[in-house]
Amino acid sequence: MDVTFRDFGPGDAGWLVQQHGDLYARAEGFDETFGALVADILRDFEAHRDPAMERAWIAWQGGARLGSIFCVRVDADTAKLRLFLLVPQVRGLGLGQRMLEECMGWARRRDYRRMVLWTHESHQAACALYRKAGWRLTRSVPVRSFGVDLVEQAWEVDL
Repeated sequence: MDVTFRDFGPGDAGWLVQQHGDLYARAEGFDETFGALVADILRDFEAHRDPAMERAWIAWQGGARLGSIFCVRVDADTAKLRLFLLVPQVRGLGLGQRMLEECMGWARRRDYRRMVLWTHESHQAACALYRKAGWRLTRSVPVRSFGVDLVEQAWEVDL
């Protein structure tokens, strides 16, 4: 698969908000509050990003965006994986694993000692990918979020 990664740039925020909102509304029935959360995360990233310690990758093929993954600083030892997304037509082709490895490797090279993430139990393919990459499930809690009943999960991995 001939895919290139580039840093977060012009037009990416709108695309990410739309993709997250549309994909999760269709797949899981999420309401508009999910897209609003993604917009808030992106505004915070743009306003406070430390380029030496935080990074985003947007996957491209030709002129089309295929996905994203972000690494943001929690503290001196901990990075957080955020906004990991693949468009449905490229899921299952190894791109997600490649993106996860790129993000984790980058975090290691920045001397982060661990990474954390927040997700939902219903994201089974992503959770299987995390497990395969050595992540551990640390918390699982039933919640009502984005207009639906979900099981929130926290995961972490030592780098």
